[in-house]
Amino acid sequence: MSENVAIIGASHKPDRYAHKAQVLLAENGHRVFPVSGNGREILGAPGYRSVSEIEEPLDTVTLYLNPQRHQAIVDDILAKKPKRVIFNPGTESDELEARYREQGIETERACTLVLLRTGQY
Repeated sequence: MSENVAIIGASHKPDRYAHKAQVLLAENGHRVFPVSGNGREILGAPGYRSVSEIEEPLDTVTLYLNPQRHQAIVDDILAKKPKRVIFNPGTESDELEARYREQGIETERACTLVLLRTGQY
C-alpha cells in the first residue's frame, strides 16, 4: 500500500541514508516529501523546510535527525498527526517517542531501508 512519507533530515548526498531511503521509498511506490533545512527539491520531489508546509496528510514520518535537533520540530510533527514515526538508528529518544505515543501516534525504532528491503515496511 502506498503511503505519504515525510523524510526529516532529507539529503541531496547519495551516500546519506536519508537519500537512499528516499530512492527506495519512491521505488516502492510511496509518495515522498523531503524535509530539510534548505527546503530544496530532492530527486524530483518538491522540498519542504518543515512538515507544516506539507498540505497532504502524512502516513509516516521517518527521522534522520539527532534528538537535539528533533526536539525543535516535535510540535510541528505532532500537529501534522502522522500515523507513525520511524526513529532510524541514531535518532532514538525515549522522551520524544513518549510524546508521540501520548498523542496516539505509533513509534518504531527501525531502519527504514531494512524495513523496505525485508518487506516489513
